[in-house]
Amino acid sequence: MIHHINRERLWSSLTEMAKIGATARGGVCRLALSEADGRGRDLFSRWCREAGLQLRVDGIGNLFARRAAEQPDHPPVLVGSHLDSQPTGGRFDGAYGVLAALEVVRSLNDLGITTRKPVEIVSWTNEEGARFTPAMLGSAVFTGKIDLEQALSAADADGITVGAALDAIGYRGSCAVGGIPIDTYFEAHIEQGPVLEKSGVPIGVVTGGQGIRWFDVKVSGNGAHAGTTPMEFRRDAHCSPRPK
Repeated sequence: MIHHINRERLWSSLTEMAKIGATARGGVCRLALSEADGRGRDLFSRWCREAGLQLRVDGIGNLFARRAAEQPDHPPVLVGSHLDSQPTGGRFDGAYGVLAALEVVRSLNDLGITTRKPVEIVSWTNEEGARFTPAMLGSAVFTGKIDLEQALSAADADGITVGAALDAIGYRGSCAVGGIPIDTYFEAHIEQGPVLEKSGVPIGVVTGGQGIRWFDVKVSGNGAHAGTTPMEFRRDAHCSPRPK
């Protein structure tokens, strides 16, 4: 049997969330752990409580909203994404994954369906990495890739740490980070590219991930006029000394 979600309700939720940190061109600016991100979290938390979900926040600020199930001790099916954005982010980037998960839960409630395994919505902290580095910080701490204290001490360009920012918006949770068995993880996301739209395909399934590596590079040299400074007197950055 096929059940359908409430499209109008999902669209309304996306539109309402997009008002928080709205930009002139129709996007959003909800940098991680900013005042706008705090308001987005507040709105999402309220919707979760209204849907009868049990809400908890861990030590890095990841939000989890659990729906009860026939087997409450079974590892949950985790569904979600993130609510923080780039400085000029799109209104659906990240937020769609979180609010689509919420709509799944709302629809299950509407239909009176009880699942065997718990369904848990997650909103990860600082997935974008636009304010704090590295990106995917909350999920990295959750999976044990980054130490919690190291993550809390990460600072933005103004010297504000993740820990201080969490305290400022009231989302430094008391729950332990990670160490919890997960049955399955699903994340719905916009494509962020033209391939599906150009092909007329409404949905795609991810089969691989893009690998990213960052380097901190120190460049040294001496400034000089390019037209009048002979090569033997130069110390150009990234240029080996000219052989004699």
